[in-house]
Amino acid sequence: MSDSTVCFSKHKIVPDILKTCPATLLTVTYGGGQVVDVGGELTPTQVQSQPKVEWDADPNAFYTLLLTDPDAPSRKEPKFREWHHWLVVNIPGNQVEKGVVLTEYVGAGPPQGTGLHRYVFLIYKQPQKLTCNEPKIPKTSGDKRANFSTSKFMSKYKLGDPIAGNFFQAQWDDYVPKLYKQLSGKK
Repeated sequence: MSDSTVCFSKHKIVPDILKTCPATLLTVTYGGGQVVDVGGELTPTQVQSQPKVEWDADPNAFYTLLLTDPDAPSRKEPKFREWHHWLVVNIPGNQVEKGVVLTEYVGAGPPQGTGLHRYVFLIYKQPQKLTCNEPKIPKTSGDKRANFSTSKFMSKYKLGDPIAGNFFQAQWDDYVPKLYKQLSGKK
């Protein structure tokens, strides 16, 4: 068992989101060189901008990228499990910027006093190019992000198990109110 597999199990991502651990580790780098270290803690301030995501991709295949928080509004009471932060399909190779964005990226926004939340990045290799009927969600909206189900989405589009993944943990900091304002559509 790899360290990342142990970490996915230790932090209960398996079974809270997944049935099995991703086979390989996804490289996620935020501006300023902040690298996601399996299960390490980052602040909402550090992860407010869309990161660079890299994996060992077949340049002739299409992939799906998902970022989800299973701990909404808290790990103790996850009644909104899962709250998805980013969803991109039909990514050619690992060129995320050329994929179809279904849900625009928003960073971590754990409510004050709810402790650490897990933010899980997953990559799925698609069997073919997808035609999705999911709502397109802008970064200025929190609508339709709660109660997302990774397993239902993956089943619907026959994506199988994730081929790569990584995650960090975050808790409230003073950037979170700015994110909430952005999600409400206010300037």
